Amino acid sequence: MIGKLTGIVDQIGEDHLILDVHGVGYLVHCATRTISGLPSKGEEISLSIETHVREDAIRLYGFSTDLERDWFRLLQSVQGVGAKVALAIQSTLSAGDIASAIALQDKAMVARAPGVGPKVAGRIVSELKDKAPAYSGAAAEEIGLQTDIGEGTAPSAVTDAVSALTNLGYSSQQASTAISKALKKAGDEPQSAALIRLGLKELAG
Repeated sequence: MIGKLTGIVDQIGEDHLILDVHGVGYLVHCATRTISGLPSKGEEISLSIETHVREDAIRLYGFSTDLERDWFRLLQSVQGVGAKVALAIQSTLSAGDIASAIALQDKAMVARAPGVGPKVAGRIVSELKDKAPAYSGAAAEEIGLQTDIGEGTAPSAVTDAVSALTNLGYSSQQASTAISKALKKAGDEPQSAALIRLGLKELAG
């Protein structure tokens, strides 16, 4: 199995690239987020690779980081999610966005991806709830708070502050991330008004 490729970008398509590795051109399928972050043609790049072997084909899927590849694998553990749907989700949402959507049980965020209906989105946020924290990456503290909010176990001052920010037009992810950061500055047992004020400063910054 191929787990990583380092080579020269030879061609770039909408959802794939050809990577020249010592004269051999590998066709690698990628999320559009990955494609948009590629260097120019002729430059070197390393990609984490997921290899899918079928009776009639071998397909390579490329990712900028091992974490993105891990999310690709995890998403496909959900019934109804294959490689195409997983890439569509990763094209629409970053790894942090996916983790936040699962933590907040926000199936609408997942359903923004092309080809992902409400039922599949619902299964993703439900079935991956207990698995997602390990894939939350650098935003682990924010994801932890969002999980508490999604499960209804966050303090009332926190949920009130997040609700206030969402009522102002911010997304649930933006609001919960801002309040998570505000909590670090608010001291012990902060009131919702203080959290709202600090959260707005985070969003303005």
